[in-house]
Amino acid sequence: MSCEYCEEGKTPEAGDKASKTGARVVALLGQPNSGKSTLFNTLTGGRQHVGNWPGKTVEKKEGRFQHKGRPYLVADLPGSYSLSAGSEEEIVTRDYIAGGEADLVCILADASQLERSLYMLADFAPLNVPAILLLNMTDVAKGKGIDVDAKLLAERLGIPVIPFVASDRKAYGAFYDAIERAGAVIKNPPLFDPAAESDVLAAAEIKFQWIEALLDGAVQKTKGSAAVLSRFDRVATSRVRGKLLAIGIGLAGLAAAMIPFGLISTITNALSSFIGPPATAFLHSTGLGPFWTALVVSGVLNTFVFSIQMAGFVFGITFVFGLLEDVGYMARVSFVFDGVMSKLGLQGKAIMPFFVSLGCTIGGAAATRVIDTWGQRVLAMALLWAVPCAAILSIVPVLAGVFFGWGALLVMLGIFAFMILHMMVTAKVFGGGLVPEKDRTGMIMELPPYHKAKWGALFQTTVIRAKDIFLRAFRVIFVITVIFFCLTWTADGNVENSIIYKVGSFIEPVTRFFGLGWQLFIAFIAAAFAKEAVLGVLNALYLGSGGVFESSFSKSTETAANFGAVISEAISKPEALAFIFAVSFTVPCLMAMAATYTENHSLKWTLRIAGYYVGTALLLSLVIFHVSSLFF
Repeated sequence: MSCEYCEEGKTPEAGDKASKTGARVVALLGQPNSGKSTLFNTLTGGRQHVGNWPGKTVEKKEGRFQHKGRPYLVADLPGSYSLSAGSEEEIVTRDYIAGGEADLVCILADASQLERSLYMLADFAPLNVPAILLLNMTDVAKGKGIDVDAKLLAERLGIPVIPFVASDRKAYGAFYDAIERAGAVIKNPPLFDPAAESDVLAAAEIKFQWIEALLDGAVQKTKGSAAVLSRFDRVATSRVRGKLLAIGIGLAGLAAAMIPFGLISTITNALSSFIGPPATAFLHSTGLGPFWTALVVSGVLNTFVFSIQMAGFVFGITFVFGLLEDVGYMARVSFVFDGVMSKLGLQGKAIMPFFVSLGCTIGGAAATRVIDTWGQRVLAMALLWAVPCAAILSIVPVLAGVFFGWGALLVMLGIFAFMILHMMVTAKVFGGGLVPEKDRTGMIMELPPYHKAKWGALFQTTVIRAKDIFLRAFRVIFVITVIFFCLTWTADGNVENSIIYKVGSFIEPVTRFFGLGWQLFIAFIAAAFAKEAVLGVLNALYLGSGGVFESSFSKSTETAANFGAVISEAISKPEALAFIFAVSFTVPCLMAMAATYTENHSLKWTLRIAGYYVGTALLLSLVIFHVSSLFF
């Protein structure tokens, strides 16, 4: 692909920042599903940083790359449908562009539906900033019988216009040529003020008229290009059948995502078991004391294993649901669930993170990336913590069966009923601060055409995401693991000599008020580290089997043969019921908290949500214990 569609021309300002920072700044601008993230990941690879804009709650993504020895800084601007609606994302984007932060703005548009996807270009045009236009997904457009005359559009706009496929590295030659030479601004922009708050309808009409004139004669549609809804799409967008289909596909996708996670977990657990004993022997031979030996082997090694497993699950989730997004199906799921999600202050895009959280809250937190605004992403994370993950769904039936027999089914139904109530209350508690009523609108999005997945680009994005999760999770989990290790470690393995035992015994008069003896309270704390630890901790505390630290981070749910008999004698039914609900609705686990922080970049909000869940779990335990004591 040559650069015959690029027009020469530079403004005096073009390239000024290159001389000051050493890198030319290129900003990526486009509507959701325009291919902006694919372009950003392809250009920058692992050389990218994600944070928040200074003083804002909007995500900021920057990365670097070089071409022909020249360095470039790429800013992935927040995705939105316009620059004039006034959301925080749109304000950040408009201020960045209008403030001259970028040497060049690269605008992406969907070539298969230009009439609608050029609305962002119409909003941008009056800002008088150097730009190029990428007509992305030209392969999809050709498949629909749509031919776009990029050269004619370039003549009318006065800027380079490049036919493009963001997921195809072979299509990047013309793009690189364009960013080297480009510096022209759009000529004859629509005459309106994009920052004006009045005459919104008039401004929109002006923009659509400008787009219509721009595309006149530049877009040709051959026969067979008419958009005919397929049988599948009729079901996928149906109010009832669409929901059932989405649930089925979501659960199937979750099962598929567990395959790489299972393989990685099996391999890492085997390696941990293989490496642990010789590592312990080696450290002992160096004269390192038992405390430091145990810390290195149990702490550092376990942290590494957990972080790898966490990244493995995120890899599976990102790949599977990224595939559904890539082929165009996820937009249909968002569409059919928009009404349900709006009752929680969210939009339809939030539904998939809830499905994913049934498997693991880590994946649910990662899946919130499909949600447009930071506030809605954090609200979704706060709500999905109430969804019972696979670990909860494996240990709760065991405990409920020990104490209630066939009544365990009623306990499980109670868990899911309270989940719905919890989410509704949590939405009220956090919704006003994260998504104010005035900012809540119906979901605005295009239903993209179905098209083939771009496996290479999808795999690259998945690897980058998993790597980022691993590095961030390792840092967070390691710090908390060391703290927990110090609290639970004893030289002789006797739990009564640990700090956590002394603390637990001291505060037991208080924990009893919530229906939790000190052993149950310690297990409640361990549940915040790993839900799978609960049975192991109870086994260690009531039967004296194994150290507390090792039990807390064991992935095995095997217990002593008389475990059920012992705890059913030591724990009353009201205590058991209170404990089951408290464990189910406290913070999900250490790794999920790390994933939440990784996604929202806000320690304040992560701790606020965690404190809320711990507090409500104890309150729930209090109520259930005292009420159920009237019946048992």
